[in-house]
Amino acid sequence: MINKEIEFSMMHALETMESRLTSIRAGRANAAMLNGIMVEYYGNLTPIQSLANITVPEAKTLMIKPFDKSCVKDIVKAIQEANLGINPTDNGEAVILTIPALTEERRKEYVKQAKQIAEETKVALRKVRQDANDTIKKDESIPEDMEKVMLDEVQDLINEYNKKVDEKLKEKEQELMAI
Repeated sequence: MINKEIEFSMMHALETMESRLTSIRAGRANAAMLNGIMVEYYGNLTPIQSLANITVPEAKTLMIKPFDKSCVKDIVKAIQEANLGINPTDNGEAVILTIPALTEERRKEYVKQAKQIAEETKVALRKVRQDANDTIKKDESIPEDMEKVMLDEVQDLINEYNKKVDEKLKEKEQELMAI
């Protein structure tokens, strides 16, 4: 029973890591790289995906076509403030992002960012393990030998998820460093 809850929490941490890694660009256009960009629209911060259709017409180009053309300038401003390393151009109706080739320095910076995300995920996993261990130890209805078995199961689970984190990081590093 407790193992399912623990595994669910660990799975959630891994999924969060995966979604954060997709926002790190790898030299080609990907709509996910705009995740988290908020545009000031009529005084409210609104996710860019709520204001526009985002398409990938070519491998190195993103086109952001807002539903309301009056917010084109606001979208440009939000993208510039997000510091993606991309200069948006607007033609009055849409915002076009041309993704430049990544420099070696920028690739290394992105790998560093990916490693930071992986480390934060491992910290989240350790917190889940600590909470689980505390719950098991506090439950006085669990016999001592069963407690040890349960603690070992939690450790096996954390080892499995740490391996998954390392694998995802390695995949992302290879993707970023590929020219």
